[in-house]
Amino acid sequence: MKLIKKLSLLSIALLAFSCGDDNTNDGGSSLDGVITSTSDADYNANALQGDIKGNITIPAGEYILSGALVVKDGYTLTIDPGATFKAVPGGTNVYVAVEQGAKIEANGTEASPIRFTSNSDNPRSGDWGGILLMGKAPISNPAGSEGATAVTEVVNFTFGGSDVNDNSGVLSNVIVEYTGARINGDKEFNGFTFYGVGKGTKVNNIAALYGDDDALEFFGGTVDVTNVLVVNAKDDMLDWTQGFRGSITNAYCIREAGFNDVTSDPRGIEADGNPDGDFPNYVNQSNPTLTNITLITNSVVELSDMIKIRRGSSATITNVLMMLGANAPAPGDLIDLTDSKGYAADNGVIISGYATGANVDINDIKLDATETPIDIPAVKGSSISILSGATGGADTSKLAFSGYSF
Repeated sequence: MKLIKKLSLLSIALLAFSCGDDNTNDGGSSLDGVITSTSDADYNANALQGDIKGNITIPAGEYILSGALVVKDGYTLTIDPGATFKAVPGGTNVYVAVEQGAKIEANGTEASPIRFTSNSDNPRSGDWGGILLMGKAPISNPAGSEGATAVTEVVNFTFGGSDVNDNSGVLSNVIVEYTGARINGDKEFNGFTFYGVGKGTKVNNIAALYGDDDALEFFGGTVDVTNVLVVNAKDDMLDWTQGFRGSITNAYCIREAGFNDVTSDPRGIEADGNPDGDFPNYVNQSNPTLTNITLITNSVVELSDMIKIRRGSSATITNVLMMLGANAPAPGDLIDLTDSKGYAADNGVIISGYATGANVDINDIKLDATETPIDIPAVKGSSISILSGATGGADTSKLAFSGYSF
């Protein structure tokens, strides 16, 4: 009996050792949450998550994104055209992040875009986080503290610095869907979030569809973004704060008929010069350039504003087309440069374009406090020219990569 017992214990030990080997596919290393290559045990197409600490390439195919996928400082994640990532729904612990000093090379093509979507059988906005890039470009900061850094609104990454031309890689022909998981009422993910991203980063042909918060949000930085499609963002279509000084060119943003699930204050554009208006004395406040922009709402839910620029932000917006569908109510304001925590920057706002729709009032432009109980002087030196008509705006032929029917 003792001999049998000893043999049984030995058999169990050998079985455990054998099972341990089955957890690896790289010659015996164990799972540790770090991906160094595509032969690493942690590289699992059916449960992709972890810290990338190697220069790896993900080929075309389908992958299940099961948790946070973070490209660490000093490494590059390359994604081939035609790759599709399906995020496990459940929210705030599933996202893709590129740290300062890291790069993503997501080069899709018009015929084979790269897609990030939900793995749910019934996908909904907010199923997962989204894509976050953290760069070393300038953000708004106290005078004398140039090169200041900050911590991201969600998941605590560092961003900001002094490198205007910082390079976080490439996002080209990339589509994200059902993003915007909410941590709480004040903190939420977006479709694409650019934190201090520099001009060396190439961003063109991107689409954010059915997101729970903002489609695109910029926290400082100098990145230039070209050819953007936004469909049914629950909150703002385009949003910036904290010293964004880059550009957005050729963006088509729409709320479709029947899309009535929005936040309490959805906007076409929401623009802040500094975070939450709490730092009016900061330098390097937001001053981006937007060209060829279309903002459309066909929803029966009222937009708070088509364009809201406030809290020290400047902006030059050229050839913007604002459209209201047949059943869409007038927004709270077509253009509003006021706010209880700080108006848009004096001499800092230039807007020209067109507006159309049965309920559009091209003179509904708020520059002072006459419609509100607060007592703040009117914005000075702004130049706003809006004509009536459905002309101008984005060139939709440049958005064919999205497959959207305009």
